[in-house]
Amino acid sequence: MRSYQTLFRTPEFTPFLLSFAAFAAAQTIGGLALGTLVFRATGSPFLSALSMFGPQLAQLVGAMFLLSGADRLPPRAILTGLSLAFAAGTAVQALPGLPLWAVFGVLLAQGVVASLGGGVRGGLLTEILPKDGYVLGRSVYSMLWGLTQMAGFATGGVLLALLSPRTCLLLAAALYALSALVTRLGLTARPPRASGRPSLAATWRTNALLWSSRPRRLTYLGLWVPNGLVIGGDSLYVSYAPGAAGTLYACGALGMIAGDLLVGRLVPPAWRPRLATPLRLLLAVPYLFFVLRPGVALSAVAAAVASVGFAATLVLQERLLALTPDDLAGHALGLHATGTAALQGTAAALAGALAQLTSPATAMTLMAAGSITATLTLAALTTHEARRPDPNDRSWSRGA
Repeated sequence: MRSYQTLFRTPEFTPFLLSFAAFAAAQTIGGLALGTLVFRATGSPFLSALSMFGPQLAQLVGAMFLLSGADRLPPRAILTGLSLAFAAGTAVQALPGLPLWAVFGVLLAQGVVASLGGGVRGGLLTEILPKDGYVLGRSVYSMLWGLTQMAGFATGGVLLALLSPRTCLLLAAALYALSALVTRLGLTARPPRASGRPSLAATWRTNALLWSSRPRRLTYLGLWVPNGLVIGGDSLYVSYAPGAAGTLYACGALGMIAGDLLVGRLVPPAWRPRLATPLRLLLAVPYLFFVLRPGVALSAVAAAVASVGFAATLVLQERLLALTPDDLAGHALGLHATGTAALQGTAAALAGALAQLTSPATAMTLMAAGSITATLTLAALTTHEARRPDPNDRSWSRGA
């Protein structure tokens, strides 16, 4: 599948995207509003960054207890319930006088239930699309995420200039509810992809199976670490440029769209595996210049150029699916999404702490340097592993 026309003729692909778009818009506007609310209340870069990205840390808890449900529960029901849970939690965060500990308590609960979302959506996409359409479809999915971020952060910045953060949170809650409605009406009720009941034992057993292969481990680390460290630096936009954070996030989203378009539509499949390391380096290198404390215009250009590198995720996701049995695709992609979110949350907390001790610009530069180091290390390990296939992993021999 190489054309967008064929892709959008696929049944259910459009409502799948619309549902995700509403959810992503709510997440973007709500995250910016909450980060601004916390920063205005506390003046703390650490707490502001943690409020925007910290909930992703809680997804680790969900990954340990809930992730087996990604393949063992009906996807439409799970996605509908997830959107409704986020709508309710975001509405609670908008309550006047809600203490800070309660705000973070709601964020923790949202992070736990969100651990199912990435796996369920990823697995459902593999059912909606044929195998040869996954990368193109996933690139459109990622471009939509980038477009939604760009529009959401730009719109959120305007809304925050006109309205209070709490009003923006209520708007986000309404968008979550819209996502639930589109999911319920636009998608078919499908049975679970795998048999058995979701449980803690099943989650741990499958996590251990997926992690047991060295090639899969290196792929997961490539998806998690370089990306997470850069996102940790991005979490400081609010404290780096309080009046222009929406602009910086929107320009980053624009770069993400460009990268996904390039890799998903224009790059031949045979070339894609070679791009993983160059794209991950591109993701971090422009942020080294933040040590010079550039103004908003140059910072926006750097964010846009760097974000082209997020397209490395498409390359590594394709590699991950080649290394994973079909009936574990949802769980594997859920583990990817959860690990990505957890690393981003951890990196946001680390970046916030560094910014408290130094400055937001210095912290962003240090996070970028860490990302470059991680990318070069993983590239060396992957090259070494390619010369020594894992004898215990049959999926590696199929995907090589």
